[in-house]
Amino acid sequence: MKTTNMHIYLQGIQIYAYHGVLTQENKVGSYFYIDIDIKTDFSHASQTDELDGTINYAEIYSCIKKEMKTPSKLLENVIRRIAKRLFDKFPSIEEIDIKISKENPPMSAIGQNIGVSAHYIRS
Repeated sequence: MKTTNMHIYLQGIQIYAYHGVLTQENKVGSYFYIDIDIKTDFSHASQTDELDGTINYAEIYSCIKKEMKTPSKLLENVIRRIAKRLFDKFPSIEEIDIKISKENPPMSAIGQNIGVSAHYIRS
């Protein structure tokens, strides 16, 4: 049996951070929600039931948390940094889909979460 399109994902990660263009956003902060889907080959781990041959969810979360601690004006910058850190740390990652949304962004529109998403491919 051959498996293709293996993905590890974390959905609904909630992190309080200080990203935004406005000064108030950098002082007060806000909740951000991150969904990430990582394409990797974990066939060895699926056969051996060992962590070797896959990527530990806790390590993925740790990378995300570290990048979220660095304030940025734009979420576009944040997701690029997260993807770069993950590609650098885990050579087995082939592709990454990331979505980050901000709770109650300061704008004159009603919306629960407004954000950005991107698809990255290892180059």
